[in-house]
Amino acid sequence: MAISSTIRTYAEGVWHDGDVPVMRAADHGAWLGSTVFDGARFFDGVCPDLVAHCERVNRSAEALMLTPTVSTADMVEIVREGLASFGPGSAVYIRPMYWGIDGDPTAIVPSAEATGFAVCLEEVGMAPPEKSARLTRTRFRRPVLEDAVVNAKAGCLYPNNARMLVEARQRGFDNALVADAMGNVAETATANIFMVRDGEIFTPIANGTFLAGITRARHMVNLAGDGSPVRETVLSFADFESADEVFMTGNMSKITPVTEFDGTHYQIGPVTRRAREMYWDWALSERD
Repeated sequence: MAISSTIRTYAEGVWHDGDVPVMRAADHGAWLGSTVFDGARFFDGVCPDLVAHCERVNRSAEALMLTPTVSTADMVEIVREGLASFGPGSAVYIRPMYWGIDGDPTAIVPSAEATGFAVCLEEVGMAPPEKSARLTRTRFRRPVLEDAVVNAKAGCLYPNNARMLVEARQRGFDNALVADAMGNVAETATANIFMVRDGEIFTPIANGTFLAGITRARHMVNLAGDGSPVRETVLSFADFESADEVFMTGNMSKITPVTEFDGTHYQIGPVTRRAREMYWDWALSERD
């Protein structure tokens, strides 16, 4: 699925121009969904937390019983080599990915002997600062480790997120605020979630039902360094109905203010604005 028409693909040790095929019809990943990926960003000449994203895709591969074949250092070098063909003012979505090729005699378990690897660099603009989202509930929930491979950024998890989004959009909203198996708030369909009440900042505790994101962690470090530590705790939908500010965090947009949750309206407040400002200040300080 191409988001834009400007794409470079690294496959079988070579960079290619365009959205080239990388998987065969009988590959384990195509047939049985053994695919993992990660997402990093290049903008304003920087790649924030690129090392962490490359480390995580290798951990995700292992969680799906795949053998990661590219070290973190080599992956970072491959990405930087590919980015050299984009202009310094470009905004690029960086997707390293693995998939299973062969299976064991049952075909269900991916073989450790062969793992596919590719990197897709796709020019995708950053969201404008004023972009916000409206949230609603969804009947679909985040699974637990006993049900799904929730400790990986795995393609097989995303159909569940997709039906959350479809349900939210059918109700006229942009995204869904999602519960875990116990009925507590976990995240949204596409990003981690924070709320502010009486000056305190809260986020759902990482209980293993959702990926506690790299961008989420970066915001928490920045806010703590600014004297506003984030409290990880169990949060209910009622907590969000009594919040003063709500914002989402994720790799694609970094931070997105929330202006409504099922009829409860929020201003884009000072904590949200400060978190965005600090993230960009930190990211741009990473320039070579």
